[in-house]
Amino acid sequence: MKSLFETQSHNEIIERINQLDKSTKPQWGKMKVGQMLYHCQFPLNLALGRYEMEKPNPVMKLLFKSFKKSMYNDKLWKHSLPTPSPFKVEVEKGFDQEKEKLISLINDFHREKNKKSWEPHPAFGAFTHEQWGQMQYKHLDHHLRQFGV
Repeated sequence: MKSLFETQSHNEIIERINQLDKSTKPQWGKMKVGQMLYHCQFPLNLALGRYEMEKPNPVMKLLFKSFKKSMYNDKLWKHSLPTPSPFKVEVEKGFDQEKEKLISLINDFHREKNKKSWEPHPAFGAFTHEQWGQMQYKHLDHHLRQFGV
């Protein structure tokens, strides 16, 4: 699995984002391109300690743990998977602003490539450094494929 900590994968993601424009339509799902760019910021902010997510109840935590390996393995996510409620984006979002913010967050995350210790994910628990990079790449890749880039 590629990692957002790898320079080549980081550059690839930025190039793909730069292929988007305001009129890019999704190939599946309900989000518009500005909403997707905003949505993709949540996991990066969470990893960087800039967003706090409520810890799930014990039943939900068990459910999340059963999906943990799918967060960073090579298997593609299915189309139109349900979005966890803290990461849902219901309102319109401006394309240019959200694109700029997302690229900035991706760059901030990539600069953490030498960080050794990470806080546990509130839903999934502990990830290794490598898994954090893979998970962030996989999430971005999923949504960029959703918009055909």
